[in-house]
Amino acid sequence: MSALDFSEIPSPCYVLEEKKLRDNLMILDLVQQATGAKIICALKGFSMHSTFNLVRQFLPGTTASSLHEARLGTEEFGGEVHAYCPVYLEQEFPEIMEYCEHITFNSLSQWEKYKPIVETAQKNISCAIRINPEYSEVTTDLYNPCIPGSRLGITAEKLGDHLPEGIEGLHFHTLCESSAESLEKTLYAVEEKFGHLLHEAKWLNMGGGHAITRNGYDVNLLIELIKNLILNYDLEIILEPGSAVGWETGFLLSSVLDIVENQGTKAAMLDTSFAAHMPDCLEMPYQPKIIGAEKNANGNHVYKMGGLTCLAGDVMGDYSFKKPLEIGDKIIFDDMIHYTMVKNNTFNGVNLPSIGILTEEGDFKLIKSFGYTDYKERLS
Repeated sequence: MSALDFSEIPSPCYVLEEKKLRDNLMILDLVQQATGAKIICALKGFSMHSTFNLVRQFLPGTTASSLHEARLGTEEFGGEVHAYCPVYLEQEFPEIMEYCEHITFNSLSQWEKYKPIVETAQKNISCAIRINPEYSEVTTDLYNPCIPGSRLGITAEKLGDHLPEGIEGLHFHTLCESSAESLEKTLYAVEEKFGHLLHEAKWLNMGGGHAITRNGYDVNLLIELIKNLILNYDLEIILEPGSAVGWETGFLLSSVLDIVENQGTKAAMLDTSFAAHMPDCLEMPYQPKIIGAEKNANGNHVYKMGGLTCLAGDVMGDYSFKKPLEIGDKIIFDDMIHYTMVKNNTFNGVNLPSIGILTEEGDFKLIKSFGYTDYKERLS
């Protein structure tokens, strides 16, 4: 990244690094080749379809959480399209069936409602029920689907001793950027509560949240866990990560527009926004890494990063820099591809960042820029 000429990149701009994406895909494919499991791309976390020519070389399909994602997976990726929605819209479900080969239902009532429609499909659609093992190591309630009273998935008590007629698969999703060790503990709960149903099922979808491409993740343990499931239950295993595909594959480039000081605190005012362009930072919350800065207030040149919306909390800090910041300096937020682009918005009417790719040859390619029309057409 150090040799990149940032003057060629519009600010702000999401920049995906193609070589890093390929490296991630090779790790995911290693798991597939070692186990026979399928790893499909969760579009809710990574839907940068300009990269799909590369992604489809390694992954066999996509998973969707809505009609639009299912259509995107069909039109831009191809291969298998799986779907899970907490609740399906009646007017959209027939079209979802056109795109998908696997559909997971969140409740028995949803399955009973749509079962007659699925049975009229012109192709075979394999259906599943999402289960709630009532165990998760996710500590942030916003991302924990197993909190008491969760609306996501069916508990063992409600599901009973046998799979409902017509159901071929089980699906759980209890992880969030989690380790193989967390998956192992989750599987203890799944097998304890649903082991008898795993013997009846044809496939098990273990959802997303597997940080397979993160440095230090125990890939060998993951492979062992998958192999044991296949051996013990004769199941097809499916994983659907989103973060693991786009993990540390790119950055958000921004620029310092102004520097303000109030009561001894300096803020670098940027041409980007945490509320609009990096909402996960405020939701989780977490402090993103800035290239060339430290996340602390111990240095000589400490600044908060100020977003450009009017939200008082559109700010992130503190960061220590090696030298004072100046207007025009570039600020590079690392790891801003997965779950960032898909969740951005135009609050305050702020423009969306451009999107570009740093090719494996080292060239920057601008993919898309946004403007007033993009903002206006989201409104009425």
